[in-house]
Amino acid sequence: MLCCVLIACSENDISSEMFFLSILPLRHDDLKEMLDSNKDSLKLEAMKRIVAMIARGKNASDLFPAVVKNVACKNIEVKKLVYVYLVRYAEEQQDLALLSISTFQRGLKDPNQLIRASALRVLSSIRVTIIVPIMMLAIKEAASDMSPYVRKTAAHAIPKLYSLDPEQKDQLIEVIEKLLADKTTLVAGSVVMAFEEVCPERIDLIHKNYRKLCNLLIDVEEWGQVVIINMLTRYARTQFLNPNINESLLEEGSGGEKAFYGSDDDEDEDEEEKEKKAEAMAMAKRKPYVMDPDHRLLLRNTKPLLQSRNAAVVMAVAQLYFHLAPKAEVGVIAKALVRLLRSHSEVQYVVLQNVATMTIKRRGMFEPYLKSFYIRSTDPTQIKVLKLEVLTNLANETNISTILREFQTYIKSMDKDFVAATIQAIGRCATNIGEVRDTCLNGLVQLLSNRDELVVAESVVVIKKLLQMQPEKHSDIIKHMAKLTDNIQVPMARASILWLIGEYCEHVPKIAPDVLRKMAKSFTNEEDIVKLQIINLAAKLYLTNSKQTKLLTQYVLNLAKYDQNYDIRDRARFIRQLIVPTEKSGALSKYAKKLFLALKPAPVLESPFKDRDHFQLGSLSHLLNAKAGGYQELPDWPEAAPDPSVRNVEVPEWTKCSSREKRREKKVEKPFYSDSEGESGPTESADSESDSASGSESGSGSGEESGSGSQMLSFSTIAPSSTVKSYELLHRITGEGLSVEYCFSRQPFSSDANMVAVQMQFTNNSTSETKSLHMEDVKLQSGMRVKEFAEIESLPAGESATAVMGIDFCDSTQAANFQLCTHTRKFFVSIQPPVGELMQPVFLTENEFKKEQGQLMGMNEITEKLTLDIKCRNEHAIVQRVTTTANLSRVPCGSDKEFAGRTVTSGSLVLVTVVTKDEGATQLTVNCEKMVIGTMLVKDILLALTQ
Repeated sequence: MLCCVLIACSENDISSEMFFLSILPLRHDDLKEMLDSNKDSLKLEAMKRIVAMIARGKNASDLFPAVVKNVACKNIEVKKLVYVYLVRYAEEQQDLALLSISTFQRGLKDPNQLIRASALRVLSSIRVTIIVPIMMLAIKEAASDMSPYVRKTAAHAIPKLYSLDPEQKDQLIEVIEKLLADKTTLVAGSVVMAFEEVCPERIDLIHKNYRKLCNLLIDVEEWGQVVIINMLTRYARTQFLNPNINESLLEEGSGGEKAFYGSDDDEDEDEEEKEKKAEAMAMAKRKPYVMDPDHRLLLRNTKPLLQSRNAAVVMAVAQLYFHLAPKAEVGVIAKALVRLLRSHSEVQYVVLQNVATMTIKRRGMFEPYLKSFYIRSTDPTQIKVLKLEVLTNLANETNISTILREFQTYIKSMDKDFVAATIQAIGRCATNIGEVRDTCLNGLVQLLSNRDELVVAESVVVIKKLLQMQPEKHSDIIKHMAKLTDNIQVPMARASILWLIGEYCEHVPKIAPDVLRKMAKSFTNEEDIVKLQIINLAAKLYLTNSKQTKLLTQYVLNLAKYDQNYDIRDRARFIRQLIVPTEKSGALSKYAKKLFLALKPAPVLESPFKDRDHFQLGSLSHLLNAKAGGYQELPDWPEAAPDPSVRNVEVPEWTKCSSREKRREKKVEKPFYSDSEGESGPTESADSESDSASGSESGSGSGEESGSGSQMLSFSTIAPSSTVKSYELLHRITGEGLSVEYCFSRQPFSSDANMVAVQMQFTNNSTSETKSLHMEDVKLQSGMRVKEFAEIESLPAGESATAVMGIDFCDSTQAANFQLCTHTRKFFVSIQPPVGELMQPVFLTENEFKKEQGQLMGMNEITEKLTLDIKCRNEHAIVQRVTTTANLSRVPCGSDKEFAGRTVTSGSLVLVTVVTKDEGATQLTVNCEKMVIGTMLVKDILLALTQ
């Protein structure tokens, strides 16, 4: 809350919260009087004092009625502070908060984009369930706003509404789908964040927008880049094959050529395993991996972001490369991560956590930068420990001498925790590299004479682990450590020495009983962990040397019998019954030696980061090594490559050739990518196939056959004046073989003049017949109506059929949702019209046009200026693009390019004027009785003219 206050007041030179402490408190009556004043300065001063009270933790809820009245204040500074107050107390004062809703709704239609965005932000922050429908409507309207800043705010509001009412998920997904198609970099990051919060499982929403997000990534703000990269990492893991698949298959094959424990002469190896391994090797050689062009697009477009000044962006790209890139290309991230080690200690901590995980599997990547991980005396302890971890992971036969010399310097540090970590690192190096094991062990033994007790104690613990590997060669070291029991007081070190002497008592038969004698004297004063090891030592000596230690053992067990700690008492009773056989003791006493003197496997000193790579790098879960709330698992690679055509995007109509004959002659498809790596999209070829199919059918059949035949109708016969665009309603993969496309035919709907005619084409791509195609469960917004198409009883395999339905959209771009049903399945689909399809052309003379335009001035007129490209400066191109975008008719004999139409439902007049000047300078004017339709239409026509 305090952060919001500081942001709201920053423009008034309030640089810190000390401002609040300097304000003298006023009585609530005085504040109410100031809020009721006609002067904005008094209102602003009152709001500052009220917000200061909130920052101090004082209750200001009784001022709610006085503050709410000022929500309509025209002063922006007062408005900001009123918004801050309302967000804080709206839940407590729900009834009064509802009084301000109408003001926010008016603010949503304000000409100023900042006011519209601010109104939506506060509206979405009011946690009152009763206004959920209002919030939903506001978000939907803002998602279609002309201002990208307002659309960005709409994307931010989606997760807030979802957390308030999860039942709105379906409608919010529709808004997210619409915003994902937005081409503005300002919106991209916010809508992907909303997608991650609301419906991360709906991966199908990303298909059509994947390439666009990859190409926009470089221009998105840094926060948005991190969100998009993390989302695309999970997307790529579900849609592309593992680029290192051949290497893993070869590793499996080569690893299976010789059994781990068996010899070359062992003939008992399973024949099936041999066949599988041989098949894996053959597959690796037979099918070389070819990277999907979209996979390459992602890697290519994220690589430049390794030079970003933002550490989070660099870390996001690094984790993407680690999880997605071929092994040969991952090395590019090393230099960028090393650069981040010059940042603040907080950044270093996160980066080193991830580097420590990477060095376990990709050690060679960071070996050239070994010196970058050397420790400085000014580093905090946690940074030193992580650098030690990285150095230990990078250690090999080549650089171990350099690393051990560095470790010798670290042991002299005054930071005891760091020294302890260094000693543990030396132990791990000795475990991993056998050639230096003796050297490390001798160095650790020298540390036993160190003056610092903590250094000696940690050395004892590490030596104990190393001695377990070859105890028979190091009995002198065990004797030396036995002498340290008189001096070392650290419980863990004393316990480790006693364990060593007990475990290898046969190597020191003369010293072990004497150590037990000394320990028995001090038993009552020892720590619990030491007492338990004394009992174990006594039991092992009783079993191996009972003549010398029988009485000592009984003495120790008697002391333990009356110890305050119940663990020690229970251990003493258990051992007494086990090693001293009596009539009551069971069969276990026979196996006492096997239980106590069994060979223990040597401990494996592993990195704590060994298994952390199953968490996505850079995530909070990876940092904590535990699954955090909201974490999404990184998917496994698919075994077979999914269909790449789902990412193909339909080319906009205004980028295609206007002449169908030219398009048939031009056989070369336009590639998606700018370089040679791209793959060409199927849109153009599919369109040309459709044209030729419709042409051949129209020439070979009667009128009835051409109207209901198996081929797609040529849209040019429906609306010769402009190109009619088709949209995908149901993809053949989602529809299990059934694909559906629709278009707005721009013809009057025969049953109802207030409905928009929607022509649908059904294609059965499966091998079986589809029956009973019809609509069910129609879900519409208030006022909308639908005239369903006639049921299609049968659609044979490989055939197509067309049908026409009517929809009354009530002059809005709200989607009509319904279920498309067959005899076996139901598919949820939706039809959302572009604003240009909500109108029908009307004939006006130039005088009538000027007269109507004069009556639609002021708030009903929207004007935008633009510069046309050279290709679009001729009259024919402008008329074609405008009429393609909106179903309008050209005003004849007009001095400018003028277009007229009426909305289908209400008959509201829509007038468009395009005035061209020198060098492509153009003024676009839209006059419309409905401001929302006018605003949306301006945006669409601007897009068409500037493409």
